[in-house]
Amino acid sequence: MSIDAQKLIDELIDNINIINSTDIPSIDLYMDQVTTFMERHLSTSKRYEDDKILTKTMINNYAKNHLLPPPDKKRYSKEHVIMLVFIYYFKNIMSINDIKTILNPLAEKYFKNTSDYSLEDIYDEIFNLEKDRQMNLSEELSKCLEQSHETFSDCKESDKEFLQLFSLICILSYDTYIKKQLIEKIIDQIAKHQESDTQK
Repeated sequence: MSIDAQKLIDELIDNINIINSTDIPSIDLYMDQVTTFMERHLSTSKRYEDDKILTKTMINNYAKNHLLPPPDKKRYSKEHVIMLVFIYYFKNIMSINDIKTILNPLAEKYFKNTSDYSLEDIYDEIFNLEKDRQMNLSEELSKCLEQSHETFSDCKESDKEFLQLFSLICILSYDTYIKKQLIEKIIDQIAKHQESDTQK
């Protein structure tokens, strides 16, 4: 077994797909156009070739579960696509209820909003933040790799690579676990505030 983890990290960082808001059509799209757009822009994030980025059933379920505002005459606006991008990233680490907790206030306050701050403005701010994080993320992952290479130095060579890769997986999993816990605690606080606001 020979796995070049640093090469995997470099490829991952190079292939991170972040959809720029200027790439999202300003005209309303039909369902097939939305799924095609998402597939074209996020295909490198698929684990397996036949994985689907987004299906009609998923979109219908998001609307049914109030994660996504309903389409206007079966057409989806640029703001719908922005919401779908957020859902796409969140659904891998959050429950549907948690996603609803954080996206509903966005939809209520900024979807189809003509005020000074739009959903697109929010998306652009997050987009820029994530672009800045890419370099830091590459350094963080490389540091995790270095730490894993320092483990199991005294074991026989035939076991070392697997155990060091296992060590790397554990380090990354622990980081992910802690971040997920923090996300959930923040969402729980948001949910409490939302509940107390509705009781007023």
